[in-house]
Order: sequence, then C-alpha cells, then structure tokens
Amino acid sequence: MAGLINNLLILILVLQNICLGFRSPLSVFKRYKDATRSLSSECFGSARPVISFRLSDFTLDIRMPGVTPKQSDTYLCMSVPLPVDDEAYVVDFKPHASMDTVHHMLLFGCNEPSSNENYWDCDEGICKDKSNILYAWARNAPPTRLPKGVGFRVGGETGSKFFVLQVHYGDISAFRDKHKDCSGVTLHLTHQKQPLIAGMYLMMSVNTVIPPGEKEVDADIACHYKRFPMHLFAYRVHTHRLGKVVSGYRVRNGQWTLIGRQSPQVPQAFYPVEHPVDVSYDDILAARCVFSGEGRTTETHIGGTANDEMCNFYIMYYMEAKHAVSYITCTQNANPEMFRNIPQEANIPIPVKPDMLKMAHGHHEDFHIEEAMEWPGLDLKLGQVSGLALDRENNLVIFHRGDHVWDENSFDSKFVYQQRGLGPIEQNTILVLNPSNAELLHSTGRNLFYLPHGLSIDKDGNYWVTDVALHQVFKLGVDTKEPLLILGVALQPGSDHSHFCQPTDVAVDPVTGSIYVSDGYCNSRIIQFSPNGLYIKQWGEETSSGKAGPAQFRIPHSLALIPELSQLCVADRENGRIQCFRLETAEFVREIKHKSFGRELFAVSYAPGGLLFAVNGMPYPGESEPVQGFVMNFSTGEIIDTFIPLRKSFEMPHDIVASEDKTVFVGDVHARTVWKFASSEKMEHRSVKKAGIEVQEIKASETVVEARLKNNPEPTDTLKKQEKQHLVRRASTGVSFVLITTLLIIPIVILLAILVFIRWRKTAVYGADGEHKLDSNSGRILGRLRGKAGGGLNLGNFFASHKGYSRKGFDRLSTEGSDQEKDEDDGSDSEEEYSAPPPPQALSSS
Repeated sequence: MAGLINNLLILILVLQNICLGFRSPLSVFKRYKDATRSLSSECFGSARPVISFRLSDFTLDIRMPGVTPKQSDTYLCMSVPLPVDDEAYVVDFKPHASMDTVHHMLLFGCNEPSSNENYWDCDEGICKDKSNILYAWARNAPPTRLPKGVGFRVGGETGSKFFVLQVHYGDISAFRDKHKDCSGVTLHLTHQKQPLIAGMYLMMSVNTVIPPGEKEVDADIACHYKRFPMHLFAYRVHTHRLGKVVSGYRVRNGQWTLIGRQSPQVPQAFYPVEHPVDVSYDDILAARCVFSGEGRTTETHIGGTANDEMCNFYIMYYMEAKHAVSYITCTQNANPEMFRNIPQEANIPIPVKPDMLKMAHGHHEDFHIEEAMEWPGLDLKLGQVSGLALDRENNLVIFHRGDHVWDENSFDSKFVYQQRGLGPIEQNTILVLNPSNAELLHSTGRNLFYLPHGLSIDKDGNYWVTDVALHQVFKLGVDTKEPLLILGVALQPGSDHSHFCQPTDVAVDPVTGSIYVSDGYCNSRIIQFSPNGLYIKQWGEETSSGKAGPAQFRIPHSLALIPELSQLCVADRENGRIQCFRLETAEFVREIKHKSFGRELFAVSYAPGGLLFAVNGMPYPGESEPVQGFVMNFSTGEIIDTFIPLRKSFEMPHDIVASEDKTVFVGDVHARTVWKFASSEKMEHRSVKKAGIEVQEIKASETVVEARLKNNPEPTDTLKKQEKQHLVRRASTGVSFVLITTLLIIPIVILLAILVFIRWRKTAVYGADGEHKLDSNSGRILGRLRGKAGGGLNLGNFFASHKGYSRKGFDRLSTEGSDQEKDEDDGSDSEEEYSAPPPPQALSSS
C-alpha cells in the first residue's frame, strides 16, 4: 500500500507541473495586467493582449496606447513587460500598421525602459540598460517568421524583461482628424526550448569622411570571425541621404559570397538572405557603403543628425543554443587591401522606383490641397493681415494691422514713417485662433505697433515680429505685455548693424537660437544675430541690372527655416524666386524659380517631410500668370500642386504657413482674411477610429486576436455578444480548457479517497499513534508539494545617455529612417504697402 501511495504522490507532482506549464489565458493575462501600466482600451478593445494556445505557446499584443502625433517625423516609444518569468522564445512577428500612417516600427528588448509613462518621446531614450533590437518593419512589410527551431531568447535569468516598441510617424497628414493610433506588433512566443538562438551582427563605419562634391566615396568595414559557426538569414542596410548602395559579403579563401545588397533610399526593413550563408571560424565579414558628396559644400561625417551620415549593415543570424551569442559588432576594416577584389556590383547603384523614394523620404508627388469649406475664418473682422504662424499647440496666430493701413501717405522719400500722430494700434494685433473652428483663444499686442509685418514663433513659444514703420524687430512672450527683446531703433531707418529699414520677416533657429532678419524694403540683406541680439553677420546686396544673381535681392520678403538641412530660404519678392542659403556660412545653395510664379513671390513656408509652400502676387498688366498658391518638392524644386480659394478670391496673399500635417493657411493683406487649405487625400486607413470594436479571428494555428475599429459605435450589448461568440469559436478550435482541467482533477479526487480509506484503516489498526504518524508524514509530503509552485537577447548598446556625435553615430539608430502688391497702372489705388520712392517699375509694398 505504501508503494501505491508513493506512486500516486509522484503522479500528483507530474500532474501539477503539467498544470503549471499550461498557462490559461486568464492566468497569463492577470500576470501581464498586474505587471504592466494601464493601456488605452481603444487599442485592445475586447481582445486580450496575451492569449495562450497549445500547452507552451502564447501571443503578446504590443500596441501604441492610442496616440496622436502632432509633428511629422515624431518617434514615440512604449513598453510592456514580458508576462512570464521563465525563459521564452520569440518565433514570429505579425505587424499591425500601414504605411499610410507609420513610416517604420522597431521592437527592442531590455531590462528597464527609459520611462514609466504609457508612452514617451524616443529622444528621451529607449532603455536604461542595453537595447536589443528584435524586429523592424516598414512599408507594409509582411509578417516575419523566423526559421523553424530559431527564436530570440527572452526572460529567464539572462533574457530581456521588457519589450519597447518604437514607432516613427513620418508624414502625419493622416492624423488631420486627430484620431488615435494603435499600431504595433503581435509576438508569438513559446516556452519550448529552441535549439537555435537568433542574434544580430552589426557592421558600422565610425570614421568615414565624405568630401564635398566628391562623386563616389567608399566606406569599407571588415572583421575576422572568431566564434562558433553561425547561419545568416536576413539583412538590413542603413545610411542617410548621401548613400547610394550598401553591400555585405562573406569572404572565405579569397571568394566573395553575397549576403545582401540594397539601396538605402528604400524603406529600410530586414530582407531575407536570398541564399542563406553560413559563417565559420576565421571567415571574414565585409561590407561597403557607397556615398556621393555631390551637392554638399562641406565635409560630411558619421553622426546622428540628418546632415551627418551613417554606414550600417545589419545581419540577422542564428547559432546553436549552447554557443549562442546575442550580438556582435564590427567597426573596423581589418584588411583594406582585400577590397581591391570586391565584386564590381558593390559600386553599382540600385535603381529605385519613384514611389519607393517618396515613401522613404516622405514626399508625395500626388499631394493635393483645396480650400477647407468648413473653415469660418473668412468671417473674422481683421485689419490688413500681414503675418501668420503656428504655435507649439498648432494654433493659428495672426498678425494684423487693426485700423491702420499702409498707403502712399505712410512714408516719405527717406522711408521715415509719416503717420506717427495716429499713435500705435489700439486693437490687439496678435490673435491666437483654434485652427479647426477659428475660435479666439488669446490676443495681445495692443498699443505696441504701427505697421505690423512679419511673424514667427520660436521653439519656446515666443512671438517674433517686425514693424516696418518702427523699423524694429520684437520678441514677445505669450503672456508678457512688454517686449523681451527689441532690435533696431524706433522710427529711425538705417543700414548699419543697429538699424533696419522696413524689416519684413524674422526666423529663429531652433537648434542654435540664432536670429535671422530679412531687411527688407529698402535694404537688400539678411542679418544674423545671436540669441541675445548681438550682431553676427549679414549677406546680400541689391539686384543689379539684368538677371538677378545669387544673394542679390529685390525685397527679401519672407523667411523659411529648414532645420534638418540647416538652410534658410528667402522669398525674393520682386525677383519672383526663392533663394536658399546655408545657415552656418550664408553660402548660396540654390534658386527655385518657375514661370508660373510671375514677377512676384510673396511668401514661403516649409513643412517637415520635404514640402515647400509659397504664394505669388497679382500679375502685371498684360501678363497672364494668376495669383495662386504652390506646393513644391523641396528636394527637386518641382511644383507638385497649385491651389486657389473657392470662396472669395486671392487679392494680395501676403503670408503662408503650413502645419506639420500639411494644413495650410494663407493671409491676404487686401482681402483682410485668412483661408485654410487641407489635403484632399481620403484617409481610408485608420489604426483607430472613434467607434466600436470589431474582433477578427485569425487562423486557428496562429490564434492571434486583432482589435479593429468600426466606423459606427456599437452598444455594449453588441460587444458582449461578439465576445461571447468569439469565445465559442475559440472553444471549437481545440480541446476545451474546462475538459482538460476536469480530467486532471479526477485522479486527485481518487487519490484523496484512497488516502481517507488508508487513514481509516490505520486508525483502526494503530489507534492514536497511527494517526499521528500519518499526519506527520503526509504533512511533510504535502508541504513539499505546496512549496513547488512552479532567460535574453543583447544586440549592443546602440544608445548612449546623451545626444550628438558622442553616440558614435547612433543617436538616431533606433529611430532609423532617418532612417527636408501691386498694379502698375493703378498703384495709387492700393491700400497695401508702399515703398517711397518707387523703383523704376512700380512696386507695390507689403
């Protein structure tokens, strides 16, 4: 009988371990829910983020918690903990995103995320410890399934405890309706030990220098492999704008075997190795990046900004578990001479289809905007609208002249303001409006200005304005009544370092804080000041007779900063063109000029993602080019689209501003109004809409539940009904969990019955002593049973604790993608700006 008891107890131990190994959806999700922060119900809906299937496998749904990016090229991160403590393996990745919304996604593993918030700006960091890249997705890439028997090791004693999802929102025009995004990825994990462990080999150049104008520059990397054999099954390339082609090879006994070759100007996802390559001890791994320095005027180095470059070649591999190494890096060139024998294909650029280039750089050649007919801003009672800007909350800020006008009586022949007796404008000249409904949110600028002109807003939210009557530039805080900084001398025109003459616009570099002033109607120059207002330098001169040359101006009228390229573009009004210059050197970069501009180009604005917006002036008598707005590809200067209002008509569009989502506002100084224009593209894809949730069942073999949104809200009863139906379907796909549990409990019940019978028998035979012995013995056994309730990928420290070159070119590695008034005959009738005396051709002022 004692043997029978021991056998039954052993059976209980086995059954209990089986039960522990079988994680029900409820128990796993409870552990996940207890460990993680609360996530938006809009992302998970009625679907569960953790779903178990089979005895050892489960899926983990990692989604952005309902975010609405406000700026293009935004990188947002969020983290979720691994819902189990013991070792597990990621064997499959299923993305939930569309290139209409997301530029690319990266998934990392680490032990401690950089933030405890639901989500955060990735510039704050990815992980506090080492960041291990597990997955990359871009441009509607299909699910990534690792080879059979291969997995990324997580959890346990050495594996990552958290997943961090990073999403790059490139062009955010899809978020014009302010909907929330829940893009992400579903992971298939297993507790079954994988014989082969996945890892990452990163080859990178850290000291490449690309001379300006050089047609072809090679960056070579090569390292001897000194480890156990590994097998390569995927690769990824990365450079910035100057990269032409990146190639990786295994070199063995002088023979070059291609691993992968790709243009870095297409979406930079992991691509499968066409013919899997094995790497053995003492092989050489080699890579070459080919760059062109054409178009650059200074040296380009490896670094983390858009103006720097990178040369990276990633290799995804697997090794036997007992020899597995999670990451390997190669940053040198062990044998420069060997590259004399590199295959010629390594230097042949790969043709890139135009549509792929558009996606890679955020350009939309089919972009089209039209007037937003619901915009009530046309009914505003405004003075002459001279300047527009958008604040940090994307609110529209208007600079207008109240009851003052600029006419032929405003200035004398020496540009001295003649209407000082009117006093300053008594109305608030700066108005902050809700960009959706034109509701007035805030106003300021009373009794400060005589003839407002240009307006811009710096990264701290301060207003920078120019006044052509005062000949001054002002810095104003949002809530301050007195200027924080004044440049120029009130009512005194001049052309030295401390005077302006009718300054037109101002721009502030968000990186350096440098101040740039276009000066203006009677000076043909751009002046740079320090953040404190100290003169630094100036450039530009009056246009000579004949064709206008570089840095020659005839009313530099409007400024547009392109921070990612460190350029400043100027609307050279009366020359009917745009001129762009380098911020650091004031060096002329290029001219953008089209016949359809006509003789005048009033204003220019840049939207991150590579689009340039502009408005021209009314045609001269006998000329036919209409007054209209323009959308241009900044990289090429080509006109993508033109636009005009449907209500009213442009009379003298004076300023233009484009938001991050490509919404455009145009202020008209004669019509005294502001138009709103928006993209006409129909955003069919929505990661999350504002309504009910539909649960879609995937194949039973995958058992992954996705939450999608319907267009129309559904009542709670309907959702409950759907969930009930969903659970019934799940039950029909396999053996019922309840049935399994019942079958496991039956032996335990039988055992307990036997124990009761044995106890009765022993009590009858041995009396009290027997009862004591049984209790003592069984207590030790059951105590041991109760006490028996019941590893990580490291791909290198890509992210340092600070920004800049000290990160050795990897400041943005995780955020890849990176991986840009007049009428000649009746000028006297115009209310708008006049410059006296007029030039030989009658020029209207503005």
